[in-house]
Amino acid sequence: MGYQLEDFDYELPHELIAQTPLKQRDASRLLVLDHKTGQYEDHHFYEIIDQLNPGDAVVMNNSRVLPARLHGQKSDTKGHVEVLLLKNVEGDTWETLVKPARKLLVGQEISFGNGELKAVITEELEHGGRMVKFSYQGIFLEVLEQLGEMPLPPYIKEKLNDQERYQTVYSKVNGSAAAPTAGLHWTPELLAKVEAKGVSLVELTLHVGLGTFRPVEEANIEDHKMHSEFYQLSQEAADTLNSVKAKGGRIIATGTTSIRTLETIGSKFAGELKADSGWTDIFIKPGYNWTVVDGFITNFHLPKSTLVMLVAAFTGRDNILNAYHHAIEEKYRFFSFGDAMFIK
Repeated sequence: MGYQLEDFDYELPHELIAQTPLKQRDASRLLVLDHKTGQYEDHHFYEIIDQLNPGDAVVMNNSRVLPARLHGQKSDTKGHVEVLLLKNVEGDTWETLVKPARKLLVGQEISFGNGELKAVITEELEHGGRMVKFSYQGIFLEVLEQLGEMPLPPYIKEKLNDQERYQTVYSKVNGSAAAPTAGLHWTPELLAKVEAKGVSLVELTLHVGLGTFRPVEEANIEDHKMHSEFYQLSQEAADTLNSVKAKGGRIIATGTTSIRTLETIGSKFAGELKADSGWTDIFIKPGYNWTVVDGFITNFHLPKSTLVMLVAAFTGRDNILNAYHHAIEEKYRFFSFGDAMFIK
């Protein structure tokens, strides 16, 4: 059956959009949903350990968010400019989003800080996108750490005091424009307990693009074009996961980014996992044929987003919307700094 965009809408009171992270990462609430029966239970994230069995594997995306939002000025008029790094295309050339887009044309030079970082626009793209070539002294990431800000989602208005709270505790590989937020609930202590229970911890990398927040504009969701994101799975990780599967364990993904990586590779190799890397624009929506993932941890997603559609592809549309309505009644916290779901 073909779904329309309206089928994935729900009413969310504004005050339930979490503006700041909780003091303790794993103190967030956890709504456990059985995808077959649609039944749900209220828990806390630190109780996730009770949902995992020895022999299962928990998969985590170790991508790290770049401080990708830069404030600078046009070299000629000194007018204020905002540049958001989306992805590194080649060398010092990046695909970016710029504001004010109509005033930033090819050839425009921009300066950041006291000229420690300079840029020139080399190409215009759609939706306010620009190709930008940077010049600087030293190491780009170090210059970025100094001058850049965390690119928090547009619905978060509060200032983030501790930048590390928009990173997972296992983030290692720089490259994301947004955090893989389902992983924000894990603590090193909780992961150690999970491992001690006999659950394998497996890492992969998917660099989250800002297309994650791009609204679906087509009434018929089949017409939506997904953005592409870079992923990587090592041979060691693939071997561990294949072995877990072969012994009857479950593969539990932390977040939609881990799901997208696993299912991209599983679809490519008929349900088997192999060392692989590349770009994926997989669009998982109701009717999708799952190949690898047996359950997952995820946050509560924006109405009409591709992420709600992905979750609905696993649970069925009615089950997920019923669970969301319960979460709203119980005043769960929504979106990036919000509470979590475990879908089994």
